[in-house]
Amino acid sequence: MSIDVTVKTGIALPVHEVAEYVLDPSNEPRWINGISTSEPLTPGPIGQGSRVRRTAKFAGRKIEYMTEVEAFDEDARLLMKTDKPFPMTIEYQFVGAEGGTVFTQRLQGGPGGVIGVLSPLMAVMVKRTVTADMRRLKRILEGRAP
Repeated sequence: MSIDVTVKTGIALPVHEVAEYVLDPSNEPRWINGISTSEPLTPGPIGQGSRVRRTAKFAGRKIEYMTEVEAFDEDARLLMKTDKPFPMTIEYQFVGAEGGTVFTQRLQGGPGGVIGVLSPLMAVMVKRTVTADMRRLKRILEGRAP
């Protein structure tokens, strides 16, 4: 079994503004719950092959992990892969819509083996967390809150 969670939100800003904020690793601790640091390991803006090291809390424990960008289409789509805390792909999509942007986040993967039987429960937890992150992002971007 694996996790496959998709969450969408509308943000009343143009696609390029939403993508610019979301794709800047220094903003991640502000809008992604659990991430305390996010540090690019490759120079320049995020793009194909970029790597970012993150420190986060997962299941009550501090973990360090790295994501690598597998696919990138500026202001449209980003696909990252990681292997911690378990193998996952994280996809961001930005689509222009009347009044702003529809931002979609999809997470796929999850633990294998015996722990894999917990995937349905983990999927519920991941969806709840990502939904809260998306609400926070919307508040930050639309309200320009610190």
